[in-house]
Order: sequence, then C-alpha cells, then structure tokens
Amino acid sequence: MITFHAVVWMDHQEAHVLMFDREHVEGQRIKSRTHHKHPGNAADTSMFYGAIAEALQGTHEVLVTGPGIARNEFRDWCKQHHEDVVIVDSVSSDHPTDAQVVAMARQYFKKFDNMATDPALSH
Repeated sequence: MITFHAVVWMDHQEAHVLMFDREHVEGQRIKSRTHHKHPGNAADTSMFYGAIAEALQGTHEVLVTGPGIARNEFRDWCKQHHEDVVIVDSVSSDHPTDAQVVAMARQYFKKFDNMATDPALSH
C-alpha cells in the first residue's frame, strides 16, 4: 500500500509500521533480532532500522512515536542511511493500541493537510 502518511510506533524491540489514508490502514510489525532492552550490536540495530525504512518505501511523510529514545535514534539513522524516509516529527508516547496510534497520527497530519488544501495559504 502506497500512502501519503505513515506512523511508526517503536521501541528497541519492535516497530509497528502503520500506513494509512482516509479510509484504509495497513500495518506491519517488525521485530528486532536483539533480545536486550537497549541495542548492543550495531549490525542488529542497522538491520532493524533498515527493515523499518524498507517498510516505509513510497510514503511521503512519517511520524515516529514511542516511549524511549529508539524513535530519535531511528530518525538520525534515516538521515545517514535512508534519506528517502522523510520523518516529519518524533513524538513521545506510551504503549497505545495501533488504532490509537493511527488516530493520533491522523490528528497530527490533519493540520498539514488542511494547510496544503487551503487556497489562501498558497501563493
């Protein structure tokens, strides 16, 4: 599914990649190979982040959320290794359901979508 927006809820152990449009949501869970709470092996971390970035191919804007620093580490990794993944923001969140994550992302992106379609804002 190729969509304009995606949201990724992630920690160091797994990522929920949720691509959505107005009517549809497609989700994918990606597990880290490491069993540690924090990554210790750079190769495992790179494989994990690479799998997430691949799942996001074709998406124009990505919101990343999660409880810890993995979301910021992923954003920084994408800047170095996968510049085609456009992360617009990193927002702290606890452990919501996938439906709650998508609802939050829809609300987040709504302000930008409204601005893009407002003729008064385009010159």
